[in-house]
Amino acid sequence: MPTWQAHADVPGPVSRIAKDYPLVILSNSMVDLIPHSARNIGVPFHAVLTAEEAGAYKPLMRPFEYMLDQLGCAPEDMMHVSSSPRYDLMTAHDLGFGAQVLVDRGDEPATGHNGVTPREEVHETPAWLGHV
Repeated sequence: MPTWQAHADVPGPVSRIAKDYPLVILSNSMVDLIPHSARNIGVPFHAVLTAEEAGAYKPLMRPFEYMLDQLGCAPEDMMHVSSSPRYDLMTAHDLGFGAQVLVDRGDEPATGHNGVTPREEVHETPAWLGHV
């Protein structure tokens, strides 16, 4: 995992978002593995949190609740971006996250409901937030 790189379409748009929004990774990874992935994206993260720290794996609510507790914010203040309806977006919806964005990489079937905004690629997300 230390050599794994982000999808090629991720660093540019994420760096534009990072200028105005605190970025957080909530990973099903372990504490000793995720720093490499975060560093390989090449943008500053406000927090990098893991399932190991939360004591549970997504799609359970516990990792999300752990993240909200660590950040001291409410779900409605959050936008969750993921390519996984099953492991991320359905739980974010159930917890009342302000927005859920599906980056459809074709790994899982899109649910077509739960308030998810589908995006073909990550590069569309900054424009959706009002960034050019």
